[in-house]
Amino acid sequence: MAEKRLPILESFYSLQGEGYNVGVAAYFIRLAGCNVRCPWCDTPNSWDIASGELRKIEDIVNEAVETGAKNVVITGGEPLIHNLDELTTLLKSCGLKVWLETSGSAPLSGVFDWICLSPKKWYLPENDEIFKRANELKVVVESEEDFIFAQECKGRAGGQTILSLQPQWSADELIASKIVDFIKQNPEWRLSLQTHKYLNIR
Repeated sequence: MAEKRLPILESFYSLQGEGYNVGVAAYFIRLAGCNVRCPWCDTPNSWDIASGELRKIEDIVNEAVETGAKNVVITGGEPLIHNLDELTTLLKSCGLKVWLETSGSAPLSGVFDWICLSPKKWYLPENDEIFKRANELKVVVESEEDFIFAQECKGRAGGQTILSLQPQWSADELIASKIVDFIKQNPEWRLSLQTHKYLNIR
């Protein structure tokens, strides 16, 4: 039987730039292929599965281990369009903590230490499983309508889920100030910023 392979767009060792784990060193594995295709996507070249290099899972894991990283972020594209059971099991067997960044638009697979769910209103998760399993709910805000969407997502999330609002990078400053006002009125939410963009790192 052929060895399992996954389409890798890129992999690199950096810092987690946003969300709850911001500032923590992590090895990023970006899988190619996306069914959501956000209009503000930073990596539209990740949408096509064919844009990734098909690589053996064992080789992917070995490269992660060789960096000395303690944490691995699996991202995309939308990583859950691929079955992640084998990749995550092998990563964890090597002593690595495994984090997932997902829109929840495909069935959950894999074993994770941290799940950051960033749902999109035009391609919502079909059921509440990913909401209940998520450690962090991160909603991108580009208009005031997104506050309503955020509260709807909060209603589907687990009681211990960390709630984050992140301004869409190209949104005007007015949205940022409205996010601040919203969080002051709804202090269960916190602010997430894309610090890697401010620092100009990957």
